[in-house]
Amino acid sequence: MPFGKLRPPWRRGPLRRGTDVAQSWMALVAGVLIAVSAPAAGVLTADAVDAAAHRQSAGWHSVSAVVAKEPAARIGVDSGNGAGGRVQAVVRWTAADHSVRSGETTVPTGVHVGDRTTVWLDRGGALVRDPGNPADSLAESVVAGSVAATGTGLLVFGAHRAGVRLLNRRRYAQWEKEWAEADDRWRHHQQ
Repeated sequence: MPFGKLRPPWRRGPLRRGTDVAQSWMALVAGVLIAVSAPAAGVLTADAVDAAAHRQSAGWHSVSAVVAKEPAARIGVDSGNGAGGRVQAVVRWTAADHSVRSGETTVPTGVHVGDRTTVWLDRGGALVRDPGNPADSLAESVVAGSVAATGTGLLVFGAHRAGVRLLNRRRYAQWEKEWAEADDRWRHHQQ
């Protein structure tokens, strides 16, 4: 039944069958569920992703490091003025126990061997290979929330469509039975 032909489920009529009423109620419930649950799922998922990113980065701390090897591969895209993008580079830093350590991480473009840069370490003192920034965290949250909201809406819509198919099966079986009865009455009337 197209949405333009939907009638409020509480309206009665001589041609309205039980399946029509059930379908109207299903459409109303599905619409309310989509309107409420899809945004709620999106917000809850976005909050969970954002909270996880904050928990992960809460234990990070920055240290100064020296670029030990010329940066190799480029990551990301320049923003036009050359300020964007990041590159992989091997860096050396002094750990809390005064030992010199080295590792590979992302650094801003334009750094060369011997330049100082800031790197991030986790709680255990290990180098964070590709630390995100707040904009990346926000983008991940928005994408995850959008996917969750869309998925929830599609799930409810799919359940509604499955219910409509079941109602149509029942409706068609009922029509077939009524036509068979009418045919029998017509045949008996002809004899």
